Amino acid sequence: MTVAVDELEHLDDAEVYRQLEAARRAMSADLLADPVTLARGLDRRFRMRPHFAVIGEALAEVGRGEVDRLLVLTPPQVGKSTTVAEWFPFWWLCTFPMDKVAVTAYGDDLALRRGKRIRGYVEEYGDEWDLRMKPGSGAMQDWEVTAGGGVRSVSVGKGLTGFDVNLLIVDDPHKDRADAESEAARNALHDWYSSAALTRLQPDRSAVVAIQTRWHPDDFAGRRLEEEGRIEDGGRWKVVHLPATADPKFGPDPLGRERGEPLPHPKIPTRDVARLRGWWAQKKATSIVRDWHALYQGDPQPAEGALVSEDLLRLLRDTTTPVEPQKIAVAIDPSGGGRDVAGVIGGFLGDDDRVWITDDVSAPMSSAEWSTAACRLAHRTNASVIYVEWNFGRDMCVLAIQTSWEALQRDGEIPKGTLMPAIAPVRAKQGKLLRAEPIAQQMVQDKVRFRGVFTDMEREWSTWQSTDPDSPGRIDASCILVYGLIPDANQGAIAHSPLPKAPNGGGARAASPYTRRVG
Repeated sequence: MTVAVDELEHLDDAEVYRQLEAARRAMSADLLADPVTLARGLDRRFRMRPHFAVIGEALAEVGRGEVDRLLVLTPPQVGKSTTVAEWFPFWWLCTFPMDKVAVTAYGDDLALRRGKRIRGYVEEYGDEWDLRMKPGSGAMQDWEVTAGGGVRSVSVGKGLTGFDVNLLIVDDPHKDRADAESEAARNALHDWYSSAALTRLQPDRSAVVAIQTRWHPDDFAGRRLEEEGRIEDGGRWKVVHLPATADPKFGPDPLGRERGEPLPHPKIPTRDVARLRGWWAQKKATSIVRDWHALYQGDPQPAEGALVSEDLLRLLRDTTTPVEPQKIAVAIDPSGGGRDVAGVIGGFLGDDDRVWITDDVSAPMSSAEWSTAACRLAHRTNASVIYVEWNFGRDMCVLAIQTSWEALQRDGEIPKGTLMPAIAPVRAKQGKLLRAEPIAQQMVQDKVRFRGVFTDMEREWSTWQSTDPDSPGRIDASCILVYGLIPDANQGAIAHSPLPKAPNGGGARAASPYTRRVG
Protein backbone atom coordinates (compact mmCIF):
# COMPACT_ATOMS: atom_id res chain seq x y z
CA MET A 1 0.00 0.00 0.00
CA THR A 2 1.34 3.44 -0.91
CA VAL A 3 0.27 6.82 0.41
CA ALA A 4 0.93 9.90 -1.75
CA VAL A 5 2.30 12.99 0.00
CA ASP A 6 -0.35 15.30 -1.45
CA GLU A 7 -3.08 13.00 -0.09
CA LEU A 8 -1.62 13.23 3.41
CA GLU A 9 -2.02 17.02 3.43
CA HIS A 10 -5.82 16.66 3.48
CA LEU A 11 -5.97 14.11 6.30
CA ASP A 12 -5.83 14.57 10.06
CA ASP A 13 -2.91 13.20 12.04
CA ALA A 14 -4.75 10.07 13.22
CA GLU A 15 -5.70 9.10 9.70
CA VAL A 16 -2.18 9.75 8.45
CA TYR A 17 -0.79 7.51 11.16
CA ARG A 18 -3.33 4.80 10.39
CA GLN A 19 -2.48 4.76 6.69
CA LEU A 20 1.24 4.84 7.31
CA GLU A 21 0.91 1.95 9.74
CA ALA A 22 -1.13 0.00 7.20
CA ALA A 23 1.57 0.61 4.59
CA ARG A 24 4.27 -0.49 7.01
CA ARG A 25 2.40 -3.67 7.93
CA ALA A 26 1.85 -4.47 4.27
CA MET A 27 5.55 -4.02 3.55
CA SER A 28 6.47 -6.19 6.53
CA ALA A 29 4.12 -8.90 5.30
CA ASP A 30 5.64 -8.67 1.81
CA LEU A 31 9.12 -9.18 3.25
CA LEU A 32 8.00 -12.50 4.71
CA ALA A 33 7.22 -13.91 1.26
CA ASP A 34 10.36 -16.05 1.60
CA PRO A 35 13.69 -15.90 3.47
CA VAL A 36 15.60 -14.45 0.52
CA THR A 37 13.11 -11.58 0.10
CA LEU A 38 13.49 -10.91 3.83
CA ALA A 39 17.28 -10.86 3.59
CA ARG A 40 17.22 -8.52 0.59
CA GLY A 41 14.84 -6.15 2.35
CA LEU A 42 16.75 -5.95 5.61
CA ASP A 43 20.42 -6.30 4.72
CA ARG A 44 21.85 -3.99 2.09
CA ARG A 45 24.97 -6.18 1.98
CA PHE A 46 22.98 -9.19 0.77
CA ARG A 47 23.82 -9.67 -2.90
CA MET A 48 20.97 -11.22 -4.79
CA ARG A 49 21.85 -13.95 -7.27
CA PRO A 50 19.58 -16.24 -9.35
CA HIS A 51 20.33 -19.35 -7.31
CA PHE A 52 19.13 -17.58 -4.15
CA ALA A 53 15.68 -17.18 -5.70
CA VAL A 54 15.53 -20.94 -6.32
CA ILE A 55 16.65 -21.72 -2.78
CA GLY A 56 14.29 -19.09 -1.32
CA GLU A 57 11.26 -20.55 -3.07
CA ALA A 58 12.15 -24.05 -1.88
CA LEU A 59 12.45 -22.77 1.70
CA ALA A 60 9.06 -21.04 1.36
CA GLU A 61 7.58 -24.40 0.31
CA VAL A 62 8.90 -25.83 3.55
CA GLY A 63 7.31 -22.97 5.47
CA ARG A 64 3.97 -23.55 3.74
CA GLY A 65 4.07 -27.23 4.68
CA GLU A 66 4.29 -28.40 1.07
CA VAL A 67 7.66 -30.06 1.71
CA ASP A 68 9.00 -31.41 5.00
CA ARG A 69 12.41 -32.61 3.81
CA LEU A 70 14.67 -30.32 1.80
CA LEU A 71 18.25 -30.94 0.69
CA VAL A 72 20.30 -28.10 -0.82
CA LEU A 73 23.53 -29.18 -2.56
CA THR A 74 25.94 -26.51 -3.81
CA PRO A 75 29.69 -25.94 -4.03
CA PRO A 76 31.38 -24.21 -1.09
CA GLN A 77 31.18 -20.45 -0.60
CA VAL A 78 28.14 -19.59 -2.71
CA GLY A 79 25.94 -18.32 0.11
CA LYS A 80 23.89 -21.40 0.96
CA SER A 81 24.68 -21.39 4.68
CA THR A 82 23.97 -17.68 5.13
CA THR A 83 20.65 -18.12 3.38
CA VAL A 84 19.53 -21.46 4.82
CA ALA A 85 21.18 -21.65 8.25
CA GLU A 86 20.83 -17.98 9.26
CA TRP A 87 18.14 -16.05 7.40
CA PHE A 88 15.76 -19.00 7.10
CA PRO A 89 15.57 -19.71 10.89
CA PHE A 90 14.97 -16.01 11.51
CA TRP A 91 12.24 -15.99 8.86
CA TRP A 92 10.74 -19.12 10.45
CA LEU A 93 10.60 -17.47 13.88
CA CYS A 94 9.02 -14.34 12.39
CA THR A 95 6.39 -16.59 10.84
CA PHE A 96 6.05 -19.11 13.67
CA PRO A 97 7.30 -17.36 16.83
CA MET A 98 6.25 -20.23 19.10
CA ASP A 99 8.39 -22.80 17.26
CA LYS A 100 11.71 -24.29 18.34
CA VAL A 101 14.56 -24.34 15.83
CA ALA A 102 17.64 -26.55 16.09
CA VAL A 103 20.69 -25.49 14.10
CA THR A 104 23.32 -28.22 13.85
CA ALA A 105 26.69 -28.43 12.13
CA TYR A 106 29.84 -30.57 12.25
CA GLY A 107 31.22 -28.59 15.20
CA ASP A 108 29.90 -26.55 18.13
CA ASP A 109 31.77 -23.44 17.00
CA LEU A 110 30.13 -23.40 13.57
CA ALA A 111 26.67 -24.12 15.00
CA LEU A 112 27.12 -21.43 17.66
CA ARG A 113 28.15 -18.92 15.01
CA ARG A 114 24.90 -19.59 13.16
CA GLY A 115 22.89 -19.23 16.38
CA LYS A 116 24.55 -15.91 17.24
CA ARG A 117 23.78 -14.55 13.79
CA ILE A 118 20.10 -15.54 14.07
CA ARG A 119 19.93 -13.94 17.51
CA GLY A 120 21.48 -10.78 16.09
CA TYR A 121 18.70 -10.63 13.48
CA VAL A 122 16.08 -10.98 16.22
CA GLU A 123 17.63 -8.17 18.24
CA GLU A 124 18.09 -5.86 15.24
CA TYR A 125 14.99 -6.52 13.16
CA GLY A 126 12.61 -8.60 15.28
CA ASP A 127 10.46 -5.77 16.66
CA GLU A 128 8.85 -5.34 13.26
CA TRP A 129 7.26 -8.79 13.64
CA ASP A 130 6.79 -8.67 17.44
CA LEU A 131 9.75 -10.98 17.82
CA ARG A 132 11.72 -10.15 20.97
CA MET A 133 14.28 -11.88 23.09
CA LYS A 134 12.96 -13.34 26.33
CA PRO A 135 14.39 -11.51 29.36
CA GLY A 136 17.14 -13.53 30.95
CA SER A 137 17.69 -15.64 27.83
CA GLY A 138 21.38 -14.97 27.75
CA ALA A 139 22.85 -18.29 26.69
CA MET A 140 24.27 -18.05 23.21
CA GLN A 141 23.82 -21.74 22.53
CA ASP A 142 20.20 -21.95 23.70
CA TRP A 143 17.92 -18.90 23.75
CA GLU A 144 14.21 -18.07 23.58
CA VAL A 145 11.87 -15.35 22.37
CA THR A 146 8.92 -14.02 24.35
CA ALA A 147 6.38 -15.94 22.27
CA GLY A 148 7.90 -19.25 23.37
CA GLY A 149 10.02 -20.18 20.41
CA GLY A 150 13.79 -20.23 20.31
CA VAL A 151 17.00 -21.61 18.88
CA ARG A 152 19.43 -24.27 20.06
CA SER A 153 22.81 -24.42 18.29
CA VAL A 154 24.82 -27.62 18.69
CA SER A 155 27.10 -29.94 16.79
CA VAL A 156 25.67 -33.01 15.13
CA GLY A 157 25.78 -35.99 17.42
CA LYS A 158 24.69 -34.31 20.63
CA GLY A 159 22.74 -31.59 22.38
CA LEU A 160 19.09 -32.16 21.45
CA THR A 161 17.93 -34.21 24.43
CA GLY A 162 14.92 -32.53 26.04
CA PHE A 163 14.59 -29.95 23.24
CA ASP A 164 11.44 -30.04 21.13
CA VAL A 165 12.15 -29.35 17.46
CA ASN A 166 9.85 -27.89 14.83
CA LEU A 167 12.61 -27.03 12.37
CA LEU A 168 15.89 -28.94 12.17
CA ILE A 169 18.73 -27.35 10.18
CA VAL A 170 21.65 -29.61 9.31
CA ASP A 171 24.48 -27.41 8.02
CA ASP A 172 27.59 -29.15 6.62
CA PRO A 173 27.43 -32.24 8.87
CA HIS A 174 30.85 -33.50 7.70
CA LYS A 175 33.95 -31.59 8.79
CA ASP A 176 36.16 -32.66 5.89
CA ARG A 177 36.97 -35.54 3.58
CA ALA A 178 38.64 -37.60 6.28
CA ASP A 179 35.52 -37.34 8.42
CA ALA A 180 33.23 -38.23 5.51
CA GLU A 181 35.39 -41.18 4.45
CA SER A 182 35.50 -42.63 7.96
CA GLU A 183 32.88 -45.36 8.09
CA ALA A 184 32.69 -45.04 11.86
CA ALA A 185 32.12 -41.28 11.67
CA ARG A 186 29.45 -41.69 8.99
CA ASN A 187 27.64 -44.35 10.96
CA ALA A 188 27.73 -42.20 14.08
CA LEU A 189 26.19 -39.32 12.15
CA HIS A 190 23.48 -41.51 10.63
CA ASP A 191 22.71 -43.03 14.04
CA TRP A 192 22.43 -39.58 15.64
CA TYR A 193 20.04 -38.41 12.95
CA SER A 194 17.84 -41.47 13.29
CA SER A 195 17.91 -42.05 17.05
CA ALA A 196 18.26 -38.51 18.40
CA ALA A 197 17.41 -35.78 15.89
CA LEU A 198 14.29 -37.26 14.32
CA THR A 199 12.84 -38.24 17.69
CA ARG A 200 12.74 -34.56 18.73
CA LEU A 201 10.52 -33.47 15.81
CA GLN A 202 7.02 -32.37 16.84
CA PRO A 203 3.73 -33.60 15.33
CA ASP A 204 2.10 -30.17 14.89
CA ARG A 205 4.70 -28.76 12.55
CA SER A 206 8.13 -30.10 11.70
CA ALA A 207 10.66 -30.08 8.88
CA VAL A 208 14.27 -30.97 8.19
CA VAL A 209 16.42 -28.82 5.92
CA ALA A 210 19.96 -30.00 5.16
CA ILE A 211 22.66 -28.14 3.28
CA GLN A 212 26.06 -29.51 2.40
CA THR A 213 28.78 -29.97 -0.12
CA ARG A 214 29.10 -33.63 -1.06
CA TRP A 215 32.08 -35.72 0.02
CA HIS A 216 31.19 -39.38 -0.22
CA PRO A 217 28.44 -41.55 -1.77
CA ASP A 218 27.33 -42.53 1.75
CA ASP A 219 27.58 -39.07 3.34
CA PHE A 220 24.59 -37.49 5.06
CA ALA A 221 22.88 -36.56 1.79
CA GLY A 222 23.71 -39.86 0.13
CA ARG A 223 22.22 -41.94 2.93
CA ARG A 224 19.06 -39.83 3.14
CA LEU A 225 18.42 -40.18 -0.58
CA GLU A 226 19.26 -43.88 -0.51
CA GLU A 227 16.86 -44.57 2.35
CA GLU A 228 14.02 -42.12 1.65
CA GLY A 229 14.38 -41.14 -2.01
CA ARG A 230 13.61 -38.01 -3.98
CA ILE A 231 10.15 -36.54 -4.34
CA GLU A 232 10.18 -36.95 -8.12
CA ASP A 233 10.88 -40.67 -7.64
CA GLY A 234 8.09 -41.12 -5.11
CA GLY A 235 10.35 -40.44 -2.14
CA ARG A 236 10.34 -37.76 0.51
CA TRP A 237 13.21 -35.35 -0.15
CA LYS A 238 13.04 -32.29 -2.35
CA VAL A 239 16.54 -31.73 -3.71
CA VAL A 240 17.92 -28.43 -4.98
CA HIS A 241 21.11 -29.51 -6.73
CA LEU A 242 23.18 -26.62 -8.08
CA PRO A 243 26.51 -27.85 -9.52
CA ALA A 244 29.29 -25.41 -10.33
CA THR A 245 28.73 -26.08 -14.03
CA ALA A 246 25.44 -27.39 -15.36
CA ASP A 247 25.35 -31.00 -16.50
CA PRO A 248 22.28 -32.76 -17.98
CA LYS A 249 23.23 -35.98 -16.16
CA PHE A 250 21.70 -34.42 -13.04
CA GLY A 251 18.38 -33.79 -14.74
CA PRO A 252 16.75 -30.41 -15.49
CA ASP A 253 18.87 -27.62 -14.09
CA PRO A 254 17.05 -25.55 -11.41
CA LEU A 255 18.35 -22.36 -13.06
CA GLY A 256 17.57 -23.48 -16.60
CA ARG A 257 21.27 -23.53 -17.49
CA GLU A 258 22.62 -25.32 -20.51
CA ARG A 259 25.51 -27.78 -20.26
CA GLY A 260 28.67 -26.13 -18.96
CA GLU A 261 27.06 -22.85 -17.93
CA PRO A 262 28.46 -21.57 -14.62
CA LEU A 263 26.76 -21.21 -11.26
CA PRO A 264 26.39 -17.60 -10.06
CA HIS A 265 28.59 -16.44 -7.19
CA PRO A 266 27.75 -13.80 -4.55
CA LYS A 267 30.96 -11.89 -5.25
CA ILE A 268 30.83 -11.99 -9.05
CA PRO A 269 28.15 -10.10 -11.03
CA THR A 270 25.81 -12.55 -12.74
CA ARG A 271 26.18 -10.78 -16.07
CA ASP A 272 29.96 -11.32 -15.99
CA VAL A 273 29.72 -14.82 -17.45
CA ALA A 274 33.35 -14.89 -18.56
CA ARG A 275 34.54 -14.19 -15.04
CA LEU A 276 32.20 -16.83 -13.61
CA ARG A 277 33.45 -19.40 -16.11
CA GLY A 278 37.02 -18.48 -15.23
CA TRP A 279 36.36 -18.82 -11.51
CA TRP A 280 34.93 -22.32 -11.78
CA ALA A 281 37.55 -23.33 -14.35
CA GLN A 282 40.23 -22.31 -11.86
CA LYS A 283 38.56 -24.37 -9.15
CA LYS A 284 38.46 -27.36 -11.49
CA ALA A 285 42.09 -26.96 -12.49
CA THR A 286 43.32 -26.67 -8.90
CA SER A 287 41.18 -29.45 -7.39
CA ILE A 288 41.91 -33.13 -7.38
CA VAL A 289 39.51 -35.15 -9.48
CA ARG A 290 37.45 -36.47 -6.57
CA ASP A 291 37.06 -33.02 -4.99
CA TRP A 292 35.90 -31.35 -8.19
CA HIS A 293 33.18 -33.90 -8.84
CA ALA A 294 32.15 -34.29 -5.20
CA LEU A 295 32.40 -30.78 -3.72
CA TYR A 296 31.75 -28.69 -6.82
CA GLN A 297 29.49 -30.91 -8.90
CA GLY A 298 27.74 -32.69 -6.03
CA ASP A 299 28.53 -36.06 -7.59
CA PRO A 300 30.80 -38.11 -5.29
CA GLN A 301 32.09 -41.40 -6.61
CA PRO A 302 33.68 -44.35 -4.80
CA ALA A 303 37.44 -44.58 -5.18
CA GLU A 304 37.80 -48.14 -3.93
CA GLY A 305 38.16 -50.86 -6.52
CA ALA A 306 39.16 -48.61 -9.42
CA LEU A 307 41.70 -49.86 -11.95
CA VAL A 308 44.13 -47.01 -11.30
CA SER A 309 44.62 -44.70 -8.36
CA GLU A 310 44.36 -40.93 -8.26
CA ASP A 311 47.95 -40.75 -7.07
CA LEU A 312 49.15 -42.57 -10.16
CA LEU A 313 47.05 -40.45 -12.50
CA ARG A 314 48.45 -37.24 -11.01
CA LEU A 315 51.98 -38.50 -11.57
CA LEU A 316 51.19 -39.21 -15.23
CA ARG A 317 50.66 -35.49 -15.86
CA ASP A 318 53.71 -34.16 -17.68
CA THR A 319 53.81 -30.88 -19.57
CA THR A 320 57.57 -30.31 -19.55
CA THR A 321 59.39 -33.39 -20.89
CA PRO A 322 60.54 -32.74 -24.49
CA VAL A 323 59.07 -35.32 -26.82
CA GLU A 324 58.70 -35.52 -30.60
CA PRO A 325 55.39 -36.87 -31.96
CA GLN A 326 55.87 -39.82 -34.30
CA LYS A 327 52.21 -40.49 -35.03
CA ILE A 328 49.29 -38.22 -34.12
CA ALA A 329 45.83 -39.73 -33.77
CA VAL A 330 42.26 -39.19 -32.63
CA ALA A 331 40.23 -41.99 -31.06
CA ILE A 332 36.44 -42.25 -30.95
CA ASP A 333 34.07 -44.24 -28.80
CA PRO A 334 30.65 -43.45 -30.34
CA SER A 335 27.62 -42.73 -28.20
CA GLY A 336 24.08 -43.93 -28.73
CA GLY A 337 21.63 -41.26 -29.89
CA GLY A 338 23.41 -38.49 -28.03
CA ARG A 339 22.26 -39.90 -24.69
CA ASP A 340 25.67 -41.14 -23.48
CA VAL A 341 29.04 -39.45 -23.51
CA ALA A 342 30.84 -39.97 -26.80
CA GLY A 343 34.55 -40.35 -26.12
CA VAL A 344 36.75 -38.24 -28.41
CA ILE A 345 40.40 -38.28 -27.29
CA GLY A 346 43.48 -36.98 -29.06
CA GLY A 347 47.13 -37.87 -28.59
CA PHE A 348 50.31 -39.10 -30.20
CA LEU A 349 52.98 -41.77 -30.01
CA GLY A 350 56.21 -40.06 -28.98
CA ASP A 351 59.78 -40.82 -29.88
CA ASP A 352 60.07 -42.15 -26.31
CA ASP A 353 57.64 -44.97 -27.24
CA ARG A 354 54.98 -43.56 -24.91
CA VAL A 355 51.42 -42.58 -25.77
CA TRP A 356 50.82 -38.95 -24.85
CA ILE A 357 47.18 -37.90 -24.37
CA THR A 358 46.80 -34.28 -25.42
CA ASP A 359 43.08 -33.57 -25.85
CA ASP A 360 39.69 -34.60 -24.49
CA VAL A 361 36.65 -33.16 -26.25
CA SER A 362 34.25 -35.88 -25.10
CA ALA A 363 30.63 -34.93 -24.38
CA PRO A 364 27.07 -36.22 -24.82
CA MET A 365 26.76 -35.93 -28.59
CA SER A 366 24.82 -37.30 -31.52
CA SER A 367 26.68 -39.08 -34.30
CA ALA A 368 26.82 -35.86 -36.33
CA GLU A 369 28.23 -34.00 -33.33
CA TRP A 370 30.91 -36.48 -32.24
CA SER A 371 32.08 -37.03 -35.81
CA THR A 372 32.36 -33.26 -36.31
CA ALA A 373 34.23 -32.87 -33.00
CA ALA A 374 36.62 -35.64 -34.02
CA CYS A 375 37.26 -34.08 -37.44
CA ARG A 376 37.91 -30.67 -35.91
CA LEU A 377 40.34 -32.18 -33.41
CA ALA A 378 42.09 -34.20 -36.11
CA HIS A 379 42.53 -31.09 -38.27
CA ARG A 380 43.73 -28.95 -35.35
CA THR A 381 46.30 -31.50 -34.20
CA ASN A 382 47.31 -32.57 -37.73
CA ALA A 383 46.35 -36.16 -36.95
CA SER A 384 47.15 -38.75 -39.60
CA VAL A 385 44.60 -41.30 -38.40
CA ILE A 386 41.25 -41.52 -36.67
CA TYR A 387 40.86 -44.74 -34.69
CA VAL A 388 37.36 -46.13 -34.31
CA GLU A 389 36.25 -49.15 -32.36
CA TRP A 390 35.39 -51.71 -35.00
CA ASN A 391 33.34 -54.07 -32.89
CA PHE A 392 30.09 -52.21 -33.45
CA GLY A 393 28.74 -49.86 -36.13
CA ARG A 394 31.82 -49.68 -38.34
CA ASP A 395 29.99 -48.54 -41.48
CA MET A 396 28.02 -45.91 -39.58
CA CYS A 397 31.21 -44.51 -38.04
CA VAL A 398 33.01 -44.25 -41.36
CA LEU A 399 30.05 -42.57 -43.02
CA ALA A 400 29.59 -40.11 -40.14
CA ILE A 401 33.27 -39.07 -40.19
CA GLN A 402 33.37 -38.69 -43.97
CA THR A 403 30.16 -36.64 -43.96
CA SER A 404 31.42 -34.34 -41.21
CA TRP A 405 34.79 -33.78 -42.89
CA GLU A 406 33.09 -32.82 -46.15
CA ALA A 407 30.68 -30.50 -44.31
CA LEU A 408 33.55 -28.73 -42.53
CA GLN A 409 35.30 -28.28 -45.86
CA ARG A 410 32.15 -26.83 -47.45
CA ASP A 411 31.86 -24.40 -44.55
CA GLY A 412 35.48 -23.33 -44.96
CA GLU A 413 36.53 -24.55 -41.53
CA ILE A 414 38.88 -27.07 -43.11
CA PRO A 415 40.66 -26.05 -46.34
CA LYS A 416 39.34 -27.83 -49.43
CA GLY A 417 42.64 -29.48 -50.33
CA THR A 418 43.25 -30.97 -46.89
CA LEU A 419 43.21 -34.74 -46.98
CA MET A 420 41.03 -36.49 -44.47
CA PRO A 421 42.96 -38.67 -42.00
CA ALA A 422 42.81 -42.39 -42.51
CA ILE A 423 40.07 -44.18 -40.61
CA ALA A 424 41.58 -47.21 -38.94
CA PRO A 425 39.84 -50.01 -37.05
CA VAL A 426 40.69 -51.01 -33.51
CA ARG A 427 39.31 -54.39 -32.56
CA ALA A 428 39.63 -54.12 -28.80
CA LYS A 429 38.64 -56.95 -26.51
CA GLN A 430 34.89 -56.78 -26.15
CA GLY A 431 34.65 -57.20 -22.38
CA LYS A 432 34.82 -53.78 -20.70
CA LEU A 433 37.18 -54.96 -17.97
CA LEU A 434 39.40 -56.91 -20.38
CA ARG A 435 39.55 -53.81 -22.58
CA ALA A 436 40.53 -51.41 -19.81
CA GLU A 437 42.91 -53.55 -17.74
CA PRO A 438 45.77 -53.67 -20.28
CA ILE A 439 45.65 -49.88 -20.60
CA ALA A 440 45.75 -49.52 -16.83
CA GLN A 441 48.83 -51.73 -16.92
CA GLN A 442 50.37 -49.47 -19.59
CA MET A 443 49.87 -46.56 -17.18
CA VAL A 444 51.52 -48.53 -14.38
CA GLN A 445 54.48 -49.26 -16.69
CA ASP A 446 54.79 -45.56 -17.58
CA LYS A 447 53.79 -46.14 -21.21
CA VAL A 448 51.06 -43.49 -21.08
CA ARG A 449 51.34 -39.88 -19.97
CA PHE A 450 48.99 -36.88 -19.96
CA ARG A 451 50.06 -33.64 -21.61
CA GLY A 452 48.05 -31.64 -19.09
CA VAL A 453 45.29 -32.04 -16.55
CA PHE A 454 42.23 -33.96 -17.78
CA THR A 455 39.93 -33.84 -14.79
CA ASP A 456 36.94 -35.61 -16.30
CA MET A 457 38.92 -38.42 -17.88
CA GLU A 458 41.00 -38.92 -14.75
CA ARG A 459 37.85 -39.02 -12.66
CA GLU A 460 36.41 -41.77 -14.84
CA TRP A 461 39.60 -43.83 -14.61
CA SER A 462 39.90 -43.38 -10.84
CA THR A 463 36.29 -44.23 -10.02
CA TRP A 464 35.10 -46.76 -12.61
CA GLN A 465 34.51 -50.15 -11.06
CA SER A 466 35.17 -53.37 -12.91
CA THR A 467 31.71 -54.52 -11.79
CA ASP A 468 29.97 -51.65 -13.60
CA PRO A 469 27.99 -52.91 -16.62
CA ASP A 470 29.18 -50.04 -18.81
CA SER A 471 32.41 -48.10 -18.97
CA PRO A 472 32.48 -44.32 -19.62
CA GLY A 473 33.19 -42.97 -23.07
CA ARG A 474 36.44 -41.29 -22.07
CA ILE A 475 37.86 -44.55 -20.76
CA ASP A 476 36.86 -46.42 -23.91
CA ALA A 477 38.22 -43.73 -26.22
CA SER A 478 41.55 -43.54 -24.37
CA CYS A 479 41.78 -47.34 -24.57
CA ILE A 480 41.15 -47.20 -28.32
CA LEU A 481 43.86 -44.52 -28.69
CA VAL A 482 46.45 -46.61 -26.86
CA TYR A 483 45.45 -49.80 -28.69
CA GLY A 484 45.80 -47.98 -31.99
CA LEU A 485 49.19 -46.47 -31.22
CA ILE A 486 50.59 -49.47 -29.29
CA PRO A 487 48.98 -52.56 -30.84
CA ASP A 488 50.89 -54.88 -28.49
CA ALA A 489 48.80 -53.54 -25.60
CA ASN A 490 45.86 -55.50 -26.98
CA GLN A 491 47.58 -58.87 -26.75
CA GLY A 492 46.49 -59.78 -23.25
CA ALA A 493 45.01 -58.65 -19.98
CA ILE A 494 46.40 -58.86 -16.48
CA ALA A 495 44.45 -60.59 -13.75
CA HIS A 496 44.68 -57.82 -11.17
CA SER A 497 45.81 -54.30 -11.91
CA PRO A 498 47.85 -52.84 -9.05
CA LEU A 499 47.28 -49.38 -7.64
CA PRO A 500 50.77 -47.95 -7.12
CA LYS A 501 51.70 -44.48 -5.95
CA ALA A 502 53.91 -43.99 -9.00
CA PRO A 503 54.51 -45.69 -12.35
CA ASN A 504 57.23 -48.31 -12.19
CA GLY A 505 58.79 -47.45 -15.52
CA GLY A 506 60.70 -44.27 -16.15
CA GLY A 507 59.13 -42.33 -13.28
CA ALA A 508 56.77 -39.79 -14.76
CA ARG A 509 57.34 -36.24 -13.63
CA ALA A 510 54.41 -34.85 -11.71
CA ALA A 511 53.11 -31.63 -13.23
CA SER A 512 51.49 -29.01 -11.06
CA PRO A 513 47.68 -28.95 -11.28
CA TYR A 514 48.06 -25.26 -12.07
CA THR A 515 49.79 -25.97 -15.36
CA ARG A 516 47.96 -26.06 -18.64
CA ARG A 517 48.33 -28.33 -21.63
CA VAL A 518 51.14 -27.41 -23.99
CA GLY A 519 51.99 -28.67 -27.43
